[in-house]
Amino acid sequence: MTTDQQPRGPHGRRERNGQPERYVPAGSASAGPYALDIDPGRAGWSHSSLRILELPPGGTHSLATGNSEWIVLPLTGGCTVHTEGEFFELLGRESVFSGVTDFAYVPRDAHAQIASGAGGRFALAGARCERRLPARYGPAPEVPVELRGAGTCSRQVNNFAAAGVFDCDRLIAVEVLTPGGNWSSYPPHKHDEHHPGEESELEEIYYFEIDGGGLGYHRVSPSRPGGTDVLAEVRTGDTVLIPDGWHGPSIAAPGRDMYYLNVMAGPGESREWLIRDHPDHGWIRDTWPELAVDPRLPLYGAEPRSHGAPPPHGAEEGPR
Repeated sequence: MTTDQQPRGPHGRRERNGQPERYVPAGSASAGPYALDIDPGRAGWSHSSLRILELPPGGTHSLATGNSEWIVLPLTGGCTVHTEGEFFELLGRESVFSGVTDFAYVPRDAHAQIASGAGGRFALAGARCERRLPARYGPAPEVPVELRGAGTCSRQVNNFAAAGVFDCDRLIAVEVLTPGGNWSSYPPHKHDEHHPGEESELEEIYYFEIDGGGLGYHRVSPSRPGGTDVLAEVRTGDTVLIPDGWHGPSIAAPGRDMYYLNVMAGPGESREWLIRDHPDHGWIRDTWPELAVDPRLPLYGAEPRSHGAPPPHGAEEGPR
């Protein structure tokens, strides 16, 4: 059955065997000004959302946040965000492969006006939440840029909204850049059960872009009977939804760097990212101290830490 022939359930979502489809090809979940519109109803879960807003030169967009908190994150271009009496000018960037970007936080139960003189593409990462925090600006120079893994498992993580780095109620979001030929989100890991101090329950969205076109691959294997099972060839604009399961690796094809935006949220009382490695693959971590970080990293950014250094304050260790 092709994607266009798949049956649709509530909220217009594509389904397979009565469950929401977990691989979302570019353009298959568009709505109005959004090239991608994933909310809890479409995903079949309770918290995480992601929208990709495309604005033409001089374009504007009104955002009603409802019961979710949101971060406006430029992918290409810059914009202004006017909300709660605050006016934030986001300088943005040429592309996700060119530099770290500034961003804006918009609280629940608010309205925001997003405008772009030159046009661009902007990720709106959201999470249903309870607390109403103040609107804030996130400067690009304050985003911790981290190098994780080693050898062919080397990757770069931009921890712009990691737990403990930037204050949100539920939302956790980071960017990952994987040089061509490398694996990231490895070893496979999961966060689909609540085990205090060991594992947190988080729904996760992976949004992909591939530098210069081309493809990559992403795997999710079941952690429970009937659980999420995905092996997807991913291209720019594709998305994978992960309510459960061991996720990873994300594989960048040789010669084509891979980017993905991770958006996470869940029902736990504490906003934390605690993961459990797949027992068959966690041993790979023990090899990293003997290997050098890929010399192509960082792709950009200042003063990233190496895999052997302690994480920046509040940033989580893990296979991202």
